[in-house]
Amino acid sequence: MSLPQPEQLLEEMASQLQSQYMQNNEDILMVGIHSGGAWVAQELHKRLKLKSELGFLDISFYRDDFTQKGLNPQVKGSQLTNIENKTIFLVDDVIMSGRTIRAAMNELFDYGRPNKIVLACLLDTGKRELPIQADVVGEVMNLKAHERIKLSGPSPLVLSLASLSTEGQEA
Repeated sequence: MSLPQPEQLLEEMASQLQSQYMQNNEDILMVGIHSGGAWVAQELHKRLKLKSELGFLDISFYRDDFTQKGLNPQVKGSQLTNIENKTIFLVDDVIMSGRTIRAAMNELFDYGRPNKIVLACLLDTGKRELPIQADVVGEVMNLKAHERIKLSGPSPLVLSLASLSTEGQEA
């Protein structure tokens, strides 16, 4: 399977965000989900020439599998300015089950009440467990049950395909 080039996906995403969400001069804050979403958000923030500060979320304490998997050993901490009444561009690298996005929205609402949240994801695998859909997607990919997409970065951003063994660990 050939994987798309992140640079091309970022251009498409920036174009969609610009044309669909930046025409009304809204108060926009871009927020990336650590780690891959933060890298994608940094690139989009530059391409869109946003004047607002770039925010970051580490959702480690908001995950619904926290009690099963434990704490990520590389918790980075969240960095957000005031989100009250702002349009949030919430950015992640790959949307799969929807659980990461649910956790990110829970954390966002702990910081305040945004006017609107626009979800932007580099890739969508379509394997939802929750009814959450991205508003802006670089590309939709259909993967086999044992396949996962990984984004490496931050510079350069590179997509790779990983295969899971029967126990759910990377092979």
